[in-house]
Amino acid sequence: MMKEADSTVRPNARGDRPRVDPTAFIHPTAQIIGNVRIGRRVFVGPYAVIRADEHDRDGRVAPVVIGDDCNIQDGVIVHTLAGREVHVGRECSLSHGCIVHGPARLGEGCFVGFRAVVFRAELGRNVLVDTSGVVQDVVLGDGVKVPPGRAITSPEAAAALAAAPAEARRFMQQVVRMNVSLADGYRVQAGQFAP
Repeated sequence: MMKEADSTVRPNARGDRPRVDPTAFIHPTAQIIGNVRIGRRVFVGPYAVIRADEHDRDGRVAPVVIGDDCNIQDGVIVHTLAGREVHVGRECSLSHGCIVHGPARLGEGCFVGFRAVVFRAELGRNVLVDTSGVVQDVVLGDGVKVPPGRAITSPEAAAALAAAPAEARRFMQQVVRMNVSLADGYRVQAGQFAP
């Protein structure tokens, strides 16, 4: 885990401090701010920002929760809306440059592709949001695929989605395995963890 004095992992303006499992790897250029909980063997890549700092009328800051074995890749932004949490289930991949903004809930094994956006949405398990896809104001069932560049913003559009093909599911699992091994390797290299 990063030292608290490290500017990479720091409290928000209200004093909420991130809780990062010691088996996670946080790249030194990433920013983890506020009421953030990061699980075991999570990889957070360069220039990612995970921020929980907006408070509701009662002064409560909703958390960002990142489950075990997730990967938050280069340039990803995860942010809560005042009083509305973001929950990312275990073994999810947030790919380069995507945005997940609260309120949002991602089930286990989801994959959010390059430059994709998830906002005010709930994704079931093993959902694939392909490159530049947008998921907003909807609930998606388990195992569906949002095609590249498609905006899913209505219940009708969500209901029309097809299942992610087997090849895509294998790719999603391979990305998780690769990034967990990267987290382990970078921790060893940084002297943070010995397997």
